[in-house]
Amino acid sequence: MKTGKIWLLAGSLVAGGLIGLGTIAYYVSLPKALGWRTAAFEAAEESKSQSRLDAENSALKKKLAAMGPRGYAILIDSAENKLYLMKEGRLLREAVVSCGSGSILEDPGGQRKWIFDTPRGEFFVRYKLKDPDWVKPDWAFIEEGKVPPKNQADRVESGTLGDYALGFGDGYFIHGTLYTRLLGRNVTHGCVRVGDKDLEFIYQTAPVGTKIYIY
Repeated sequence: MKTGKIWLLAGSLVAGGLIGLGTIAYYVSLPKALGWRTAAFEAAEESKSQSRLDAENSALKKKLAAMGPRGYAILIDSAENKLYLMKEGRLLREAVVSCGSGSILEDPGGQRKWIFDTPRGEFFVRYKLKDPDWVKPDWAFIEEGKVPPKNQADRVESGTLGDYALGFGDGYFIHGTLYTRLLGRNVTHGCVRVGDKDLEFIYQTAPVGTKIYIY
């Protein structure tokens, strides 16, 4: 039997040439007619499948890139106490930080309660300060067993926030710390503490408007 081509005649399989019986003949390849899958056929199918996957992956990468933040971005892992400064998906700086402790404080009268967690979500750098002063909130005095002062000037404390601070809303900052030995631990009242060298790099690199993602 020839293995090259065959003819299908009215349901009959005929090897060799064409038998003229007045019926319509359908020309097919032998491997397809007999359900055979040659090595060349398998390779061709695999190549088509791989090309399709490559095209799909390429399209997916483009979609993900379009969804990613443009320009600079600060990512903060509050569980691992890590900060990542990115630009267009490229890592510029990784820093060990300290985030919120999760502890709870109630005032003596029981009217107010504070939970010292670092907020999670999407924020942005609203403003940047050099040599910032800390305006102590009520909880800072209550924690020390003191009555919060009515005079605003009595709330201002210098040097606590380090050399730089980046505010991202509701009194929260990325700022320096006097307690560098505690970096890497969840010990803050909600702000993100950063070591001096890392903080200076972040302050000088990330402009106002930089997206902040805390998780």
